[in-house]
Amino acid sequence: MKYRFAMLKDVPLLARLNRQLVEDEGHRNRLRSDAWLEKRMRGFLTSEYRAVLFDMEGRTVAYVLYTDRSEYTDTIYLRQILVDASMRRKGVGREVIRILLKEIWPKDKRITVGVLQNNQAAIAFYQAIGFHPYAVELELPPRK
Repeated sequence: MKYRFAMLKDVPLLARLNRQLVEDEGHRNRLRSDAWLEKRMRGFLTSEYRAVLFDMEGRTVAYVLYTDRSEYTDTIYLRQILVDASMRRKGVGREVIRILLKEIWPKDKRITVGVLQNNQAAIAFYQAIGFHPYAVELELPPRK
């Protein structure tokens, strides 16, 4: 598997991949327009976030979006990870994480990730590769 860091020219591709992610996990952003997703992704890439695209046989099969410039200097926050639906359950996600840990992320940083409560498949994946629960984030929706 090959990887490369995304650039601004990759924003449309990242937005399309992000669309698949928000649809798959049932995120509230699935109701947003493609233009909104592109603007948001551009904002990530022009701020503290980095994206990595993973390719197999000339085809993008996964991406991650992360930052190591969080309020905690010993932490990398993995904001988004998507493995294309056609490539799931084939070890691609594990290989992506292996590459990140071995070749991209410093060994002296802890890795955190937020997962939607209803996304049991993602929770099971992260736990299977060694992540463990640390905190629970709760929200109070806007009131009318």
